[in-house]
Amino acid sequence: MSLPPRSKPRPFNNPRRVAKAPPAAPRLVLFNKPFDVLTQFSDDQGRATLKDFIDIPGIYPAGRLDRDSEGLLLLTNDGQLQARIADPRHKLAKTYWVQVEGEPSERQLEQLRAGVELNDGMTLPAQARLLDEPDLWPRDPPVRFRKSVPTQWLELVIKEGRNRQVRRMTAAVGLPTLRLVRVRIGDWTIEGLGQGEWREVPASL
Repeated sequence: MSLPPRSKPRPFNNPRRVAKAPPAAPRLVLFNKPFDVLTQFSDDQGRATLKDFIDIPGIYPAGRLDRDSEGLLLLTNDGQLQARIADPRHKLAKTYWVQVEGEPSERQLEQLRAGVELNDGMTLPAQARLLDEPDLWPRDPPVRFRKSVPTQWLELVIKEGRNRQVRRMTAAVGLPTLRLVRVRIGDWTIEGLGQGEWREVPASL
């Protein structure tokens, strides 16, 4: 008895998605995000978003900046550049000016410099120093102060991107954050940008 002929194997379809090609013209935008603006382009609750300030199709935030924080946000249409900026493994230094409640002691500054124990683990060491009150735009609404408690500005430089990390770090050493402004990411700064303003720069890292 002869055996039936073997059926030909079906071609194998690779289920992996083809990597998206980089854009023909990569773009990088620096934006000075105001307080109370969401780091996204739409919101079903009618809150202020990036769309209220930036009208460039196809760009997306590289990293995040909390709604109650201000300052530098990077946006790009290049997925690879976006990932490199946002990925903590690349350890781009981020510089913040932080107004805290209280008068920081040298011991508290040393705690920030050495690393702070948070509920998701120990932070990497940070740079921390006292800062004279910077010449910034007025915040709307203004910061609520307690007249009986002094405040102080700090400059903090971190190389991580945990959720609300700076606020949690200062709170952990007994210095609640009142106002938080990011002024630099890597070599990019908000210098020359007013509140709500943006400018385009060469898209390279």
